[in-house]
Amino acid sequence: MNELLLTVSLLISFGATLLFLKLFGKSGLYVWIGISAIFANIEVTILVRAFGMDQTLGNTLFASSYLATDILSELYGKKDANRGVKFGILATLFFIVMSFLWTHYIPATDDWAMPSVKSLFSNTPRILLASLIAYVVSETVDVWLYHKWWDLTVKKFGSKNKFLWLRNNFSTLISQLINIVIFNFGAFLGIYSFTELISITIACYVIYIATSLLDTPFIYIARKIGKVDPEKN
Repeated sequence: MNELLLTVSLLISFGATLLFLKLFGKSGLYVWIGISAIFANIEVTILVRAFGMDQTLGNTLFASSYLATDILSELYGKKDANRGVKFGILATLFFIVMSFLWTHYIPATDDWAMPSVKSLFSNTPRILLASLIAYVVSETVDVWLYHKWWDLTVKKFGSKNKFLWLRNNFSTLISQLINIVIFNFGAFLGIYSFTELISITIACYVIYIATSLLDTPFIYIARKIGKVDPEKN
């Protein structure tokens, strides 16, 4: 069941990225980055077992945010991709502040939700701070690498249209490794044993490898939706 749910979640996340692009263009991608940042930071508090490995949730939503910034790079350029990263940072900061406030309200006598809210979000500041640092570093690296790979292939082959799969996958694979190491050790060191933390990190990165490879068709579709000629971008 977990494997099926993760697969469905991945398809929904990638599909939603394209849907927001189709309906709202560049602005839609900014909105989706904000949505995925907030939802992923809630999901990541849940530990599940899937594909024979323990792993935190949030992988599919985080993967879709990388897809969104890569689409911004491909269709609109580095400046707009970096603006998308800033949008995700602001969404995460807002969520950190709001979730902190939720746990400090004094509930009414008939309230039933506060114990669950406190249980879920009591570790949120640490988790979200780790997530924020990981997000800032990894997404910045992702955008930088995307355009570095692009520049290298243009110099080598003289075309901005070729090797989209290379700049998409290699920038994402490296940046997501940075992301998962910073986040897991920042958020869960001392909560899980070191051995389990290593196992979770490896499991999460295996999932990230799969999601990175699977997002390739979606960025090709995005280029068609965006109707941008890469030779003139």
